[in-house]
Amino acid sequence: MSTKVLFGFHAVTVRLKTAPQSVTELHVDATRRDARMRQLVERAQAAGARLVDSDDARLTALAGNARHQGVVARVTPVRLAHSPDQVLEAVEAEGRGPALLLVLDGVTDPHNLGACLRVADGAGAHAVVAPKDHAVGLNATVAKVASGAAETVPYLMVTNLARSLGEMKERDLRIIGA
Repeated sequence: MSTKVLFGFHAVTVRLKTAPQSVTELHVDATRRDARMRQLVERAQAAGARLVDSDDARLTALAGNARHQGVVARVTPVRLAHSPDQVLEAVEAEGRGPALLLVLDGVTDPHNLGACLRVADGAGAHAVVAPKDHAVGLNATVAKVASGAAETVPYLMVTNLARSLGEMKERDLRIIGA
């Protein structure tokens, strides 16, 4: 199974809370031993993650940038819903009220996508939908900016956004554009 990298306290902490078995290795700044770091290390140990003391250069190389906050985790992907239909069927089956989906078009900056995921999570959205073309995918920067929301809100990339919106309208979902 492939692995990916998460960095930053919020992204790693949420993964340890929601899917602790998926954290295979946690690299931490060897010089940082404050309360926040101790709590994270304790949570990682309880999850059975392998801990590795690393220096700043190694953390930066793993994260792909210097804004890692002294925490970089190697994780296995968590399975979230793969299509808007799966999300809508789950919402209907669980009787969670009307579905709330955030549909994005043309978001190519990972910082903007991270912020959108964070807002969608805060608003209680069931998923975020975007086109496969001309949109940023999930990566470590998105996960860090999303502060854990990338781990809890499915991000669905569809081939044809207009067709997906039409299918949502057929399911009697209200579509509001802004």
